[in-house]
Amino acid sequence: MILEICVESFESAKLTHEAGADRIELCSALDLGGLSPSAGLLRQVKSQLPIAVHVLIRPRSGDFCYDDYEFDTMLSEIRFAKEMGAEGVVLGILTPQGEVDIERVKILVDEALPMSVTFHRAFDYVKDMSSALEDIIECGIARILTSGGKQKAIQGLPKIVELNALADSRVVIMPGSGINRHNARIIASTAGVQELHFSASKKIPGMMKHKNLALSLSESGEGDYLVRKTDIEEIKKIRELFS
Repeated sequence: MILEICVESFESAKLTHEAGADRIELCSALDLGGLSPSAGLLRQVKSQLPIAVHVLIRPRSGDFCYDDYEFDTMLSEIRFAKEMGAEGVVLGILTPQGEVDIERVKILVDEALPMSVTFHRAFDYVKDMSSALEDIIECGIARILTSGGKQKAIQGLPKIVELNALADSRVVIMPGSGINRHNARIIASTAGVQELHFSASKKIPGMMKHKNLALSLSESGEGDYLVRKTDIEEIKKIRELFS
């Protein structure tokens, strides 16, 4: 079983490697569903850790329809990931009608090769998953990250089973979202998949002691003084399930 952990800091990447994960999805802003990581973070991880790195290519939060400027940014980020020696990139572009933007995705895939390419959870927002799966295969993509169109993979498990059957080994189906030590085995065995994606993270108080409670950086008003870090024990527990 290949375990891919999404991380947004060097410390989390290091802990993930030490816990026995197979690779990381390197990103930023996991609270926004994940955005492209900084150049500095990518350089640091690739220069100091031996773990395989797949770089998220997502220039902003929100939907998955991008203008020409954002598309150029994605191309630049792919080139930099390749320059840094990343093993893969994770991307996705949809049309306003909820279909895979085949023309643009193919351009990104061509730019990324020979790196491995994953189509991220933009897939869960498409109008027709069966049709989108065929489009993604046409684009030459290696794997699809999906929760089966539901908030959590365990809720979308019936669809994940269906998608894996439709894929018929032409593309890897990798379940993600809400996977933990309690449901990882049932998701993997029921769907018949060989790769799982999860964050295994927790939020802990940061180092800052002084707090200004009159303002907040987040819309919810929570989390300014909390830091997301990888839970090394959670990864080890899930690793043990498949040993």
